[in-house]
Amino acid sequence: MRKASIQEVLDKNGIMVIDGSMSTALEALGANTKSSLWTAAALAEQPELVKQVHLDYFRAGADCGITCSYQATIPGLTAHGYSVEEAERIIADSVRVFLEARDEWWEEEGREAGRAYPVCLAGIGPYGAYLADGSEYRGNYGVDDQTLYDFHRRRMEILAEAGADMFLIETQPSFSEALIEAEIAEDLGVDYWISFSCRDGLRINEGDLIRDCAAALSTGYRGLKMIGVNCSKPEYIVSLIHELRNATDIPVGVYPNSGLVYDPVTKTWTEPEGQLDFGAYALEYMKAGAAAVGGCCTTDAGHIRRVAEMRDIYVASGASPLSYKGIK
Repeated sequence: MRKASIQEVLDKNGIMVIDGSMSTALEALGANTKSSLWTAAALAEQPELVKQVHLDYFRAGADCGITCSYQATIPGLTAHGYSVEEAERIIADSVRVFLEARDEWWEEEGREAGRAYPVCLAGIGPYGAYLADGSEYRGNYGVDDQTLYDFHRRRMEILAEAGADMFLIETQPSFSEALIEAEIAEDLGVDYWISFSCRDGLRINEGDLIRDCAAALSTGYRGLKMIGVNCSKPEYIVSLIHELRNATDIPVGVYPNSGLVYDPVTKTWTEPEGQLDFGAYALEYMKAGAAAVGGCCTTDAGHIRRVAEMRDIYVASGASPLSYKGIK
């Protein structure tokens, strides 16, 4: 099986374009994401829709994609009536569906167009995502480290065995939880990327300064190939990129929310005053030194197309991305 890597994409394109939201795209295709399984329900019941989302993001310009495994956990799936064996198969299916979409797109379009071979990122959400109560934006779950280790270990084994290129340990509100997942990845010998959810332009959601997290991860974690931020407000990202860049030479990847604000009373999304076009935000992130840019909640293929356009304009203008000392 052919493997893809971040380094290959960066060497080819200078900046890597990340895909966008799985949930927003699935909802647009008619999937029901209202249960606590969220996108994992579509993975279990309508995997063809998940495949279509991946294809749409490749066609929009994404150089990598995140498997539909963020909310796919063994305890979460078994609580909805699946057996352990069925839960493990569904988790593995997140990689299988991605690889099918990648191969189909590559043979039909990607190779001939001269595109980079997309990286398969196995999406690994935090323990708070399983709780389905917003804890991925707070942390401080009140459980011990062994509980977190046991929760993450088997899912990460399944995703590795299924053939993902690397782990994307994403939307992490807690530095201590991220360290536990990094320990598992190192033990499994699988490359990985850690992406934090942040409360402002300086701190991750549990309160640690992101620069301190980055500095602590800069040595002793041989498999860590990228570090960054996701599922955070777009206006925080430039500051967070600077904080990361000042603390580490590890490449920085960012994929914020679209910036829309959710009103839980009216159950509607609104655009705040002064909101920039997502492409304009993406260009700011590239200028700040991001090596990879994409989108998270409420972004779709249109947003990612704008990111790809900005990447191409930025690179074609002769502006070169800030140099890195190399991926370890």
